Amino acid sequence: MQLGFVSAILPDLNLDQVFQTANEIGYDCVEVMCWPVGKSTRRYAGITHIDVATLDESAIANVQECIDKHFVAISGLGYYPNALSPDKAEADAAVEQIKSVITAAATLGIGRMNTFIGRDWTQSVDANWPRFLETWKPIIRHAEEHDVRVGIENCPMFFTNDEWPGGKNLAHSPAIWRRMFNDIPSDHFGLNYDPSHMVFQQMDYLAPMKEFADKLFHIHAKDVRVDHDRLNDVGILANPNEYHTPKLPGMGHVNWGDFFSVLTDTGYQGPVCVEVEDRAYEGSVESRNAALKQSFRFLKSYVPEDC
Repeated sequence: MQLGFVSAILPDLNLDQVFQTANEIGYDCVEVMCWPVGKSTRRYAGITHIDVATLDESAIANVQECIDKHFVAISGLGYYPNALSPDKAEADAAVEQIKSVITAAATLGIGRMNTFIGRDWTQSVDANWPRFLETWKPIIRHAEEHDVRVGIENCPMFFTNDEWPGGKNLAHSPAIWRRMFNDIPSDHFGLNYDPSHMVFQQMDYLAPMKEFADKLFHIHAKDVRVDHDRLNDVGILANPNEYHTPKLPGMGHVNWGDFFSVLTDTGYQGPVCVEVEDRAYEGSVESRNAALKQSFRFLKSYVPEDC
C-alpha cells in the first residue's frame, strides 16, 4: 500500500515542485491532475500538472525525470468533469479529454486513471441511464484497449445550488455502482473510493469496501465533519454545504482505524491519496503544505509498509 496525495491542492506549483513536496514530506506517490489547459469555475478543477495534449517524447522524459529524481511514483492521472452534462459541447469535450488522459496513462506506463461518471443533474438516475451506457461503454472499451483501469469517484457533486437537485455525478451509491458494473462488466471499470462522501450521505462507509473489494482501484483519504444539529434543522434534502464540511483525515467523523482495518482485509495493495479540501488550510502554499504534512503524520501509522 502506498500513501500519496492529490496534486489539485498545489495549483501554483509545477510537476517537479509537486514531486519535490511529496518527497520532502515522505509521500510515496501523487495523483496528478490532467485538466485541459485553461480556467475553471469549480474549486479544485482546471489544474494541469501534466498536459496530455502536449505529451511528446520530451514531456514524457520530463515526467520520468521527476519520478526518478524525487523517488515518487504517480498513483494515477486525475480528471473530474461532467461527461453527461446536458450541454453537449461540455460533455463532448469531457469525453475526449477522458479518453486522452486514459491514453496518456498508458503511454506513461501508469495503468490507472480516475474521474467522474457525470450526470444531467436535472434528471433522474433512470432518465440518465441510456446516456450513461451510450457514453461510457466506448470509454471503457478504450480503457481496455490501452490496459488502463478507470476508477470512478463516488462524490455526488451536489454542493452548490447550480448542482441541484441531483448532483453532477451518478456514481454516489452502492446500488448505482452495482447497476453500473452489471451493465458495463469490465476488469478495467472500478472505483476511486472516498469514505467521506458516504458519511455526509448518512451511509455506511465500511460495508461497500467488502462488497466491491475487486473494484477498489484507487483510494482518496478525506474526512468530513457533519453538523448534526444543523442537519436536524435543515434535513438531508438541503444543500449539503449547509451541514457538512470537508476536513483533513482525523478531523472529522471517519474512523480511520476501522477504515484501514477493513481495507487491509479486502487485500487492497494500491495507493491511498490524501485529498485536501479543508478550507481552513487553503490560504497559502505554506498552509497547504502544512495540511499535507499533518495528513501524512496522521495516516502513516495506518499504512502498511511495502515488503
